[in-house]
Amino acid sequence: MLVDDQDRALAFYTEKLGFVKKTEIPLGEHRWLTVVAPDEQSGPEIVLEPAGIPEARTYREALVRMGIPYTAFQVDDIQHVYSTLVEREVKFTMPPANAGAVTIAILDDTCGNLIQIFQVN
Repeated sequence: MLVDDQDRALAFYTEKLGFVKKTEIPLGEHRWLTVVAPDEQSGPEIVLEPAGIPEARTYREALVRMGIPYTAFQVDDIQHVYSTLVEREVKFTMPPANAGAVTIAILDDTCGNLIQIFQVN
């Protein structure tokens, strides 16, 4: 994920979305910072990458302007996940909506990205 602020992103992804920090390696001004699902710590990692170059910021801002999520996560029970995240004060740009074969919702990660969650119907 391209993020505005690594500390804010780490707080959001761990405290709001429930991921856990896996890797933190200092790299000058920034760091190699990853989070993982708590029950799959050897699984895929999400890199919280600084959006430091203008092209990265332009790309990300264009996606947000068009309402296009940067990434998507599949969930088993979208209504439950949505309710849990709303309780954690996560802001959604789109509540759960039926889209044919899937139900989708879109949230703002507070770090410059939209994220879609979806459930296969």
